Amino acid sequence: MKLLKKLIAAVAFVPAMAMAAGGGFPLDAAPDHTRDLASLQNGAKLFVNYCLNCHAASSMRYNRMRDIGLSDEQIKDNLLFAGNKVGDLMTVTLSAKDAKEWFGAVPPDLSVIARAKASADGSGPDWLYTYLRTFYKDDTRPTGWNNMVFPAVGMPHALWELQGVRTAKFVDAKDPHDPSKTVQHFEGFEQVKPGKLDNVEYDRQVADLVGFMTWMGEPVQDTRRRLGVWVFMFLAVFAFLAWLLNRSYWKEVK
Repeated sequence: MKLLKKLIAAVAFVPAMAMAAGGGFPLDAAPDHTRDLASLQNGAKLFVNYCLNCHAASSMRYNRMRDIGLSDEQIKDNLLFAGNKVGDLMTVTLSAKDAKEWFGAVPPDLSVIARAKASADGSGPDWLYTYLRTFYKDDTRPTGWNNMVFPAVGMPHALWELQGVRTAKFVDAKDPHDPSKTVQHFEGFEQVKPGKLDNVEYDRQVADLVGFMTWMGEPVQDTRRRLGVWVFMFLAVFAFLAWLLNRSYWKEVK
């Protein structure tokens, strides 16, 4: 029931994101790391260090990380920093009041955000992957940051230390729908301050983070897939036996 409530809440938040991304910025395909345990473990570390300060994942418990190969001791040593227990939900101490005052809105719960995006417009991990890689410095925004996928985003660039600081280059161009008007055409990013990672490594880290968020939306997806294979095999055998029985029955009738 709790998972259903979180899914509904996330889906309710998605239309606002889709409207904000109305510029139609092209999405890059996110690498599928949902079956790579090392990648998922790194994604969990990134999520706890960079996302869990503001965004909760309250449908997920820390001990669920056992499914991606982490022991309770590894979870304690690498993912718990605020006195939490291994069996606790992944919540945050940030109050809704403070969040609204500081950011203008309460940061959404990320438990099922990848599934919510997939359900809303089919973009799923691709949206998250592109979003986390298209932040740029914009001093006109209250946080000092903007985003190509989500224009006028209220969230600051949480991963800026890894990616560095970039600005976006725009040039004036004629509106293809109305030549009398001009629009700003995106020309690319310009790195003004290097980060801890180069572009290739940063993209790899984001792919790990998005892979973890995708896995987190449905931790049992691999079990579901394996079970589905066995169900189809059982149905195939059952259908064959039913066909043999049916043939034998009508043979006697004739």
